[in-house]
Amino acid sequence: MFAVARKEFRQIARDTRTLLILLFFPAFVLLLFGYALNFDIRHVKLAVDDRDRSAESRSLISAFVNSGYFDLVAEVDDAATTRLMDRDQVRAVLVIPRGFSRALQTGRPAAVQVLLNGDNANTATTVMGYAVTIIRGESAKYAAPAAGPPLISVEPRIWYNPELRSALFLVPGLIAYIAMITAVVSTALSIVREKERGTLEQVRMAPLDAASFVVGKTIPYFVVSLVSSLGIVIVSMLLFGMPMRGSWLVLLLALSLFLVGALGLGLLISSIAETQQVAFQVALLVSFLPTFMLSGFVFPIASMPRALQLVTFAVPARYFLVALRAIVLKGAGLGVYWIDLAALSAFAIVVLALASVRLQRQWV
Repeated sequence: MFAVARKEFRQIARDTRTLLILLFFPAFVLLLFGYALNFDIRHVKLAVDDRDRSAESRSLISAFVNSGYFDLVAEVDDAATTRLMDRDQVRAVLVIPRGFSRALQTGRPAAVQVLLNGDNANTATTVMGYAVTIIRGESAKYAAPAAGPPLISVEPRIWYNPELRSALFLVPGLIAYIAMITAVVSTALSIVREKERGTLEQVRMAPLDAASFVVGKTIPYFVVSLVSSLGIVIVSMLLFGMPMRGSWLVLLLALSLFLVGALGLGLLISSIAETQQVAFQVALLVSFLPTFMLSGFVFPIASMPRALQLVTFAVPARYFLVALRAIVLKGAGLGVYWIDLAALSAFAIVVLALASVRLQRQWV
């Protein structure tokens, strides 16, 4: 027994890859989950439409800002509200009507409106709770009629998802999650399979450069993944009631850019790994955890530490989710999310180029 154990310790020490997985991976998962798993919603981007311009209205705005949950980013009117909500530049808008201060001074009820971006149902529900609590606290400063309701009441209005159905928030994320994993894993195994079978040597003898080989490897998986992803979208509409308020052509463009980047990432992994087992493990690591944890699929990026927020800029699902929700839930035009589509294009170009360079070195 001790002889076998001693032999196994030596073998683990020589196998640095296994040793790194055993030591590094648990710590990595702990740090990632510990910092990203945060259900507290902070730094909610707040815009204000103050139509009263009084000391009382300014006091209410200060209560929101001083709560620590809201960051005041803009003062808006009706037209600016639509534009900023479509672009995800604000998550909540506080609308204070004219006559707000006069009503409070005379002891009459006054209603304020809170507009919420409902594309993330969980976040919207939490933010509404924050707003109601803050407004109740501000209302307590004014003398209300005996046994009557608070002087300041809230009229909430949810945009894009009025019923706050969690399915409309989760289904777009699941589309990105499923498409990312299937695309990365399928191509990650493709070149490694050729290595293990010895057919890659035959391909090298053909009049073919590495770039053509990478593109040729990508096309079949791209077609299959695109058909599969469109099927997931259609099934989501039929079974979960996901709307389609935007353009199918733009959705096809966003899906294509996202899948090309995912397939290129899989090919890059495949060019590095030597066995299908290693390729599969690495593919799951780079696709599963970032897409689930760091894309805004489940946990809001604004609540993460600054270091993790910077890491999310390298996660393609982050940009795809913004574009997908803008297309299917908001019906927004290209001008709202063209930066996200450009980021997906840049990611696809970079990973395909790296895969080609890596294979080119192995080609010669």
